[in-house]
Amino acid sequence: MSKWWRAQAPVRPAEPASVAASMEPMSHVNDHVLIQSLSKGVSGLGRDAAEVRGVLEDTQRIVTAQGQAMGALAQDLVEVQRSQAAIGQATAQTRDAVARAREVLDGMGQEVGRIVETLHQVSEAATEITQIALQTRLVAFNASVEAKRAGEAGRGFGVVADAVKDLAGKVEQTSKAIMGTVAALDSKIELFSRELRSDGGSGQQSSIHQAFALVEKDVDHIAESAQQSETTTQQLAQRSGELEREVQQATRSLDLAFSCSDRFLSVSERMIEDIASSGVEVDDALYIHAAQDASAQVSALLEQAVAEHKISMSDLFSEQYRPIPGTEPQQHTTTFCELADQVFPGVQEPLLALSDKVVYCIAVDRNGYVPTHNRKYCQPQRQGDLVWNTANSRYRRIFNDRTGLASARNQRPFLLQTYRRDMGGGRFVLLKEAAAPITVQGRHWGGLRLAFEF
Repeated sequence: MSKWWRAQAPVRPAEPASVAASMEPMSHVNDHVLIQSLSKGVSGLGRDAAEVRGVLEDTQRIVTAQGQAMGALAQDLVEVQRSQAAIGQATAQTRDAVARAREVLDGMGQEVGRIVETLHQVSEAATEITQIALQTRLVAFNASVEAKRAGEAGRGFGVVADAVKDLAGKVEQTSKAIMGTVAALDSKIELFSRELRSDGGSGQQSSIHQAFALVEKDVDHIAESAQQSETTTQQLAQRSGELEREVQQATRSLDLAFSCSDRFLSVSERMIEDIASSGVEVDDALYIHAAQDASAQVSALLEQAVAEHKISMSDLFSEQYRPIPGTEPQQHTTTFCELADQVFPGVQEPLLALSDKVVYCIAVDRNGYVPTHNRKYCQPQRQGDLVWNTANSRYRRIFNDRTGLASARNQRPFLLQTYRRDMGGGRFVLLKEAAAPITVQGRHWGGLRLAFEF
């Protein structure tokens, strides 16, 4: 019986020698039954502790992802605020540009108005020219009549009078054409001038100014929406900061709970080991002894390989893990993979038949690297199928989680752990694992891991 249990046992009064002698076998049987019962209780405790640790691990993973998401959201909100500030600046510039365009159009309207006035002056001048031409024609006509009355003496004067009359007629025609052209041009320019002028007082605006008014209205609406969005974004940023701080606090609390869970699980595992080391055959003894025997076999095979120069000690203890491209989860190769493929299955595969509870048996180096797994878990990976690969392609991988590293680096006669095995796709299996160290020429190489169900 273990020292831990003896320290807790009550002190009983001495019995007579004959009575004590008769009770020894019964006492031994009772102690044996009690230890086995205690072993089962501690085993159940370890199982619960592993479940709690797994739930905490899942929660921690979710909270960590939430914290990262909140951090990313905060950065996005900063970018949104910058964009909103840029929108506000752009709308202000657009509003100013529209105002300047209005001023330019008003100025152009005034210039066009002056052109219209000039055309009016031209038209008036043409009218005067027409009147002069009419008077000139009348004078020339009278002069021509008088020249004919004068006979031969007035012939030269008559020629001049006819020429003046013809010229006056042409001037009249030209001035009338000018007046018609100016009138048409004046009408068009006046219409254009009205389009350019802003007639706000009359309650009616030209189509151009109506278009500018619509632009200004849209710009104001954009500016108002951007302002509202900026206010909302500021509120979101504030709330996001508060949530991020809450997530950080939750993460710290989870870390503390995680540490407590680890200590709780470690205590339960150590109690199981102490009970198993007491000499009483508990339920886990079969797997502990099997793991120890298998680790001894692997140690002997590796030492033999070194002795026969099939591999050097430096290659056997190499930590140069070369990633295999295109694998997910990531797989690696190293210098002792070929030897492991040759010798490990002969030890690992038979142990799968030890009990229907056995899940796997693998030899790993001190970093948790699995050169070759059981054959059923050595399936080639499927491109893009992470869930299937996680469950079925477990060889050439590094399992450096808490359980994996503890088993790989354990140098005590055996180590018994309880943990959740990740099968991919959010599916976990609760297992126990017995591990025993593998040594080569007195140097710790890794461990033999034998996992089994409860």
